[in-house]
Amino acid sequence: MKNKPKNKNVIYLGLLSLFGGISLDLVAPIIPTFITTVLGFDKTFLGLTEGLATSSSSLFKIVSGILTDKYKKRKPIIFVGYLLSMLSRIFLAFVSATPLIVLMRTLDGTGRGIKDAPKDTLIADSSGANERGKQFGIVRALDTLGSVAGPIMLFGLLAVLTNNTNKFHLIFLVSALPLVITLLLIVFKIKETGKEVQASIQTSGPLPAKFYLFMVLLAVFGLGNASEAFLLLKAQDTGVSILALPLVYALLNFVYALAAIPLGSLSDRIGRKKILMLGWAIFSFSYLGFAFVQNSLLLLLLFVLYGIYYAATFGVIKALISDLVAVNQRGRAYGIYNALLSVIALPAGLIAGGLWDRFGSTYTFGFGAVMCLITLILFALFSFRPVGKVA
Repeated sequence: MKNKPKNKNVIYLGLLSLFGGISLDLVAPIIPTFITTVLGFDKTFLGLTEGLATSSSSLFKIVSGILTDKYKKRKPIIFVGYLLSMLSRIFLAFVSATPLIVLMRTLDGTGRGIKDAPKDTLIADSSGANERGKQFGIVRALDTLGSVAGPIMLFGLLAVLTNNTNKFHLIFLVSALPLVITLLLIVFKIKETGKEVQASIQTSGPLPAKFYLFMVLLAVFGLGNASEAFLLLKAQDTGVSILALPLVYALLNFVYALAAIPLGSLSDRIGRKKILMLGWAIFSFSYLGFAFVQNSLLLLLLFVLYGIYYAATFGVIKALISDLVAVNQRGRAYGIYNALLSVIALPAGLIAGGLWDRFGSTYTFGFGAVMCLITLILFALFSFRPVGKVA
């Protein structure tokens, strides 16, 4: 009976991610078009804008991770994160000037940064060691279902608002509505675990060397991991219409949601390392495909493969991080990990956009495939067995 409330807590955290995903992916597919077509900027500026918006959240990811380990209450930190994202999307409905757009995107990224570490820690604390991959898979699956529903809703809104000159601003406003539900879930349904947080106040040792080694490898991979904005631009170049872009994005996320729980559960049985290596191998193959694809049907198959890569890596990486550190270190570990993703997004975006503008998309995706292969080889050379006490 003791584990039942914890598992229920994971479901509510998954629902939190579901509605957060709906909100995020109502706007994510149109951001590249908004910046490059509506505002008229080039791909380098797109990489700079998206990278800067994401990187700006890095400080808050680290701070929220430290606060997560230090204090008993994690829900208030998560609440603030979702609240900032909601406010940023409301304001996006009323602004059009470029600096204000960048400011709102930065505020949105900051909100995501604040909530990530405490939410990941609460998932880990609500899961047993032998089911952590599965539980992270459940949350990722629900999150990704939101990323399926969001683009489908976006498709409907774009169809209805085709001739409306303010359609982007109206969509930004609608995207704030699901975040109201996330705030209600945090207040009324999600529970603090408490016990693990109290232990973290009493001790605070250094994070293991293997954790930092893993972060270095993720940084190498991240330099070649272009924003999804570039995948959508590639889809446009291959002949996919702006109206159909949300459906392509939904396909990617549907595959992701479908495979997240099975692959997360498989990582519990055969080990995180094997599943991560599989995921990175798929990434390299799909990026090589994006580098040369000219056919729309083949492009869709590559988006399916990319969804499988997501399912094999994102939740499994978080489960492995939990394995590598002690209970009292999870908040800091997730804070560093999420901050790393934010910091690396800026140079990755600049590299991807610069290569595309100067040499074409083949070089952007070819560079990503090579960086992933380097990561895969290095990852295979080291052992990443659990370190310290794992709950």
